[in-house]
Amino acid sequence: MNENSCSFHNERELRDGQVESVCAGCPPPYDKDNSALRAFRGIPISELKNHGILQALTAEVKGWEPGVVSTEVLRAQEEWEAVDNIQAETGIQASTDQPGQLISFSEALQHFQTLDLSSFKKRIQPTIRRTGLAALRHCLFGPPKLHQGLREERDLVLTIAQCGLDSQDPMHGRVLQTIYKKLTGSKFDCALHGDHWEDLGFQGANPATDLRGAGFLALLHLLYLVMDSKTLLMAQEIFRLSRHHIQQFPFCLMSVNITRIAIQALREECLSRECNRQQKVIPVVNSFYAATFLRLAHVWRTQQKTIADSGFVLKDLEVLAKKSPRRLLKTLEIYLAGVSKGQASLLGPQKSCGTQAPHSKDLTFTGVCDLPPHSSEGTWLI
Repeated sequence: MNENSCSFHNERELRDGQVESVCAGCPPPYDKDNSALRAFRGIPISELKNHGILQALTAEVKGWEPGVVSTEVLRAQEEWEAVDNIQAETGIQASTDQPGQLISFSEALQHFQTLDLSSFKKRIQPTIRRTGLAALRHCLFGPPKLHQGLREERDLVLTIAQCGLDSQDPMHGRVLQTIYKKLTGSKFDCALHGDHWEDLGFQGANPATDLRGAGFLALLHLLYLVMDSKTLLMAQEIFRLSRHHIQQFPFCLMSVNITRIAIQALREECLSRECNRQQKVIPVVNSFYAATFLRLAHVWRTQQKTIADSGFVLKDLEVLAKKSPRRLLKTLEIYLAGVSKGQASLLGPQKSCGTQAPHSKDLTFTGVCDLPPHSSEGTWLI
């Protein structure tokens, strides 16, 4: 470097609100549109903001007014606006608009009703195929067949269970955000991938990997649970139980298994009698899911179950749910009536946790798919 060259040192010194840059030689010719910007390049954007220099670059200062706004000025403005939208507590990037709106179950369901799901519908098996004595026994002593007018609604439920989670679909993202906010009480949007999903009881940072055998129906069921004021209280109580320092279990993963049980009960026509009585399918399946989850929580708490018991608890629950769906639905009705009257929950008071429950990835969870079926009708094809 010769004596006539000029080198600017990145010494970030601010005196009287101005930045002093050290020149090691004679200065280059003055360019009123760009010389000041070169002096500020090495200074962090936060320091420019704190000392009012960024604002000075975009307004008339001491008689200097650029004829054309430089792209560097525009970039600096954009960078600072982004800094303003970072939540210091969480480090999560927030949008410039208000946090995303919550989505209701009916709105999410309507989204699927307007889509072309023909490719997914081809995969479903609406009912269990029975042969020989099993078919004869089911015909003579089994539940009634679902009314013809309700079969399209049943097929929609099973078709949604074939759909996966698409992080590029805004509706799918809103469903996840709603579940997260309702369970945690957060008012801010969260990333669709991250360790915070393990806190809710998924096994990894991406919820999509835990929906095997239940598809997006598993998320719709969670959405149904948290968006009703009565069932929300139940969801929060079960979530609290799932974080018990001894009896902890992965909440969302357990919910996915409950959805699998509901799918299987629907396919085996265990819910047909109730669907025919109410002339509806989706509300019956939703209530059956909630009632089965409530039953699991009651058994889990009162019988002091732990994560090591999960597979066997779910298998016993599946047998009971298919055999006596009306009994489970009645229990749910009693619980919701008690909630309306402000009575204590069926789960009872929970002792405070002595220690934080571990992440779900630290737990060895056995779901209904991980145990051998108890009969030939226990397969998990949808």
